[in-house]
Amino acid sequence: MTLAVSPQARDALEAWLAQLSAVRGAAAATIRAYRADVVDFIAFMAVHRGGTEGLGPLMQVDVRDMRAWMAHARGQGASGRSLARKLSAVKSFYRWLAEREGVEATAVLSARAPRFDRKLPRPLSEEAARAMIDRVELQSETGWIAARDAAVVTLLYGCGLRISEALGLAGRDLPMGDSLRIRGKGGKERVVPVLPAARQAVERYLALCPFPVETDAPIFRGVRGGALNARVVQKVTEAARMQLGLPATATPHAMRHSFATHLLAAGGDLRAIQELLGHGSLSTTQAYTSVDGVHLMRVYEATHPKAR
Repeated sequence: MTLAVSPQARDALEAWLAQLSAVRGAAAATIRAYRADVVDFIAFMAVHRGGTEGLGPLMQVDVRDMRAWMAHARGQGASGRSLARKLSAVKSFYRWLAEREGVEATAVLSARAPRFDRKLPRPLSEEAARAMIDRVELQSETGWIAARDAAVVTLLYGCGLRISEALGLAGRDLPMGDSLRIRGKGGKERVVPVLPAARQAVERYLALCPFPVETDAPIFRGVRGGALNARVVQKVTEAARMQLGLPATATPHAMRHSFATHLLAAGGDLRAIQELLGHGSLSTTQAYTSVDGVHLMRVYEATHPKAR
């Protein structure tokens, strides 16, 4: 099947994406994913409904059309998770079309994504997390690089940062105090506490780093002075976890998962952890309750009036 998108449909798509970027502050990666998902949907509907041009195919979508599109996507190898993401993008586009063009969106908005098993986070134990930080520092014989890698991984575990957030820190964020203001996904800001160990790791790296601290330049530098690439951190942690005999799931992102899980195990409030992680929805953070279900049962048995 040859897929094509008419100029009118493409103009509508770009207008919607521009609004997402300008008004909602959607991240560039989100915009790219939404564009690809909705382009596939628009093109499929144009062909499925007989090659009609313009917005016509989008205004006439019914339940059978939605089923045909989802069957097509699955036939192209889309997983249940992937199809759910695609449907979410299409629904968002149709909500905009309904407001802007008066499109009847009931068939699209009532479509249900297939069920899929959510992959639960794979945190490290407290001992393994500490060992990972120590081992990462041993991967380079160059002092400032070793200190840099340890500082990055310490921030992931000590502050619950995404790797992109840690590498996005700039000179303006220094000197590092008791807290950091982080700009996360979708441009959302949050304040996270900085443990003394994390602050000290960063200060040690900065004292050894051969490149000057500049207000608008990233704190963490590559060997030639440019911004440190996330792949470098991934390779270093991969080498460290293999030396420690840890599973393949012991990635930089697992350090962030470990931060959340260990806070929960220590009695941390789920909504507070949601804020620290920068999750837009509590349901995302609630995945950690499945990870540490044993601890939650102990808390329940110790505190619930009817359990005592």
